[in-house]
Amino acid sequence: MVRNGDKSKMIDAYEDPGTPDSRGAARYLLWLVRQQWRRCAAGAVLASSWTTLMALSPYLLSRAVDDGLEPGDQAVLAGWAGAILAVGIFSAWLGIMRHRTMTRVRMDANFRTVKVVIGQAVRLGAALPRQVGAGEVVTIGVGDVSTIAQSLTVVGPGVGAIVSYTVVAGLLLSVSPTLAAVVLLGVPVVAVLVGPLLGRLQGVEGAYRERQGVLTARIGDLSGGLRVLNGLGGKGLFADAFRRDSRRLQEQGYRVGAVSSWIQALGVGLPTLFLALVTWLAARLAAQGAISIGELVSVYGYVAVLIMPVSFFIECGFQISRALVAARRVVRFLALDPDDDSDGLGLDAPGSPAALHDPDSGVRVVPGRLTALAGARPADAAAVVDRLGRFAPSAATWGGVRLDEIALAQVRARILVADNEADLFAGTLRELVSGRGEYGEEAIARAVRAAVADDVVLGLPDGLDSAIDAQGRNLSGGQRQRVRLVRALLADPEVLLAVEPTSALDAHTEAAVADRLRAERTDRTTVVASTSPLLLDRADTVYYLVDGKTAATGSHQRLLTEEPGYRSLVARETDEPAGA
Repeated sequence: MVRNGDKSKMIDAYEDPGTPDSRGAARYLLWLVRQQWRRCAAGAVLASSWTTLMALSPYLLSRAVDDGLEPGDQAVLAGWAGAILAVGIFSAWLGIMRHRTMTRVRMDANFRTVKVVIGQAVRLGAALPRQVGAGEVVTIGVGDVSTIAQSLTVVGPGVGAIVSYTVVAGLLLSVSPTLAAVVLLGVPVVAVLVGPLLGRLQGVEGAYRERQGVLTARIGDLSGGLRVLNGLGGKGLFADAFRRDSRRLQEQGYRVGAVSSWIQALGVGLPTLFLALVTWLAARLAAQGAISIGELVSVYGYVAVLIMPVSFFIECGFQISRALVAARRVVRFLALDPDDDSDGLGLDAPGSPAALHDPDSGVRVVPGRLTALAGARPADAAAVVDRLGRFAPSAATWGGVRLDEIALAQVRARILVADNEADLFAGTLRELVSGRGEYGEEAIARAVRAAVADDVVLGLPDGLDSAIDAQGRNLSGGQRQRVRLVRALLADPEVLLAVEPTSALDAHTEAAVADRLRAERTDRTTVVASTSPLLLDRADTVYYLVDGKTAATGSHQRLLTEEPGYRSLVARETDEPAGA
């Protein structure tokens, strides 16, 4: 993108944003500036030229009064008036270019930060929800990114304010050293008055952002579990808790607003008082004959121009204080590490299908078999799956070698954990089930049939090419579950670990899924965590878990006969109505 002489190319959707400096909030902001330093430098030059010309206008006006208007020389007056007009037109053009350049600076910083955050979220992968709440990521994306981008105005108007302040002080020095001294002392006084408020703003806004992230996460949890809460009669309880949290956030927001309002009020009030003081001093000097009428007019113009840089100083301090709070959150997010091999030895995975063993629970998965985990608490079975899939630290082994010592890439390539709440990204159904792979129509049709999802495809207007909303919001719960199963079966991993793959299905559909899953995964290692008797009956081996430990193992029929606890668990599942 090259426009109006700006040779810096703005970052696009496919460009590498670079490696951010995540050693601190201030370093991150400086990194954003360095990534587009030419544009930032252009913005600083344009802003400095613009504000300098604004400061030059009062000088030209004073010459027009003293050399043309007071002596009555119309030709000289017209010449100075023409100069003022030319400066005004050129200044307007500079103002437009400054605004365009700084808009690009802000947009680049915004897009670059978004790409960095999204890239980190992708890099974290499955480790993301275990390390940071969804509310934190949403808060960064919605509020912190724009706050950081807005703060980069300091490289344009901020630098311009410093330049114009220096120029005006120099011009006033030629008029009156007293007035120049007052102007030069003005900024330190402003810093003394506003500085403590900026420090307090960082504190209260940091606390506000933290609470905002917590509340955002709770909104997501409530919306996702509203149906369950209704069924348990807990909606009112959680609604009351949410109202209390909202009130606390509101009170925290009032504290942020109180500090912000004082800073913004001082940003308007202090320059006005500054103008009044310098104008009063200049008027006294003019009355005493120390300066001319033209110089009095120029002093008034200089001080009127000074209102803008002084306001910029305060505004820039305000924006930087807020940006440091936002950047700390981004840096903290960037500091999170995904699951990697840093603590492992990077050993090779077994050369052929091998047994998975979880010493914590006593579960041993024989290769090429369908194994079921039935836990008195569903979380116990899910925890075993996490350990066998290396999504939780454990002493689990694969072929006698600890999983955490095997190269992670090899584990991920051959062992797939299919969670019943796994994310569904927006796109066509074909893209949703294919992921990064490229599959032919026959392979997709086979996976669709195995997951008993034929009716899902046929019910959509464009079949596999139909658009699916994020998280499958335009699908029913049972349809979403079968789409997730299609995706897992299409990947065809050596080891498939599925958590509650049929919990939202009716009995008829669930029975069909159980039969077809077993047929599709013949001679492949499959583990399902479920208490559904239809799935358990198709399993070669069932592990009955109590308090996370294996209480009994065997076929479904044997456990029904020999284990009262297991029989009770399965009977309870049979009595519960299944969803569509």
